[in-house]
Amino acid sequence: MQTKIEKIDSSSALAIKIIEMQEEEDLEFLSFREKLSYANISHPEKRKEWATARIAIKDTLEALHVPYPGFFKDEHGKSQSMNGNGFVSLSHTEGLAGAIYHRELPVGIDMDFIREKILRIGFRFLDPSEIDFLEKDPLHYTLAWSAKESIFKCQGRRGVSFRDNILLEPFSVNSPIIKAKIRNTDFSNHYYKVQARVIDKTVLTYTIW
Repeated sequence: MQTKIEKIDSSSALAIKIIEMQEEEDLEFLSFREKLSYANISHPEKRKEWATARIAIKDTLEALHVPYPGFFKDEHGKSQSMNGNGFVSLSHTEGLAGAIYHRELPVGIDMDFIREKILRIGFRFLDPSEIDFLEKDPLHYTLAWSAKESIFKCQGRRGVSFRDNILLEPFSVNSPIIKAKIRNTDFSNHYYKVQARVIDKTVLTYTIW
């Protein structure tokens, strides 16, 4: 696929970019703190993923005409803007990095390459009721995992169990929206609508609070 920038509405946008080596001049927009973080990444692939994800953030902001403020990770591992405005989420998988930004509401995005082995670990992240309705299909399981990952990132706190705290409603592999709720946490009975897409062999999901 080609690099994609999509304005979701007047307050939010997402970008998906092919992971590749970035020239130093293309990263001049980064904050000083981010440049230090980038300089401390030694693994070449990790450097490419990190830099491409930051450019994806920049693309979403430009689509909304928002200046790039710089971002850092809080104590829960969630990216926060340095000026305290807006919400962002990042993801990457084989060959692709993505970002979503919203001016006012928490967001979560996830991308996962579809693999057969996910069928063997479903019991670790799925409630028994979810196993009952899911087809024994790597795509269906990956959609379930990815939807839960997007919700996990959106709620923004550690200690939330995919299996015990995030419950998906029945959905098909062709469903554009996956409905779910958080249970047994501070956000009990908060309901989510997760947008779901399949791009070649990659699942993309995102949600807005």
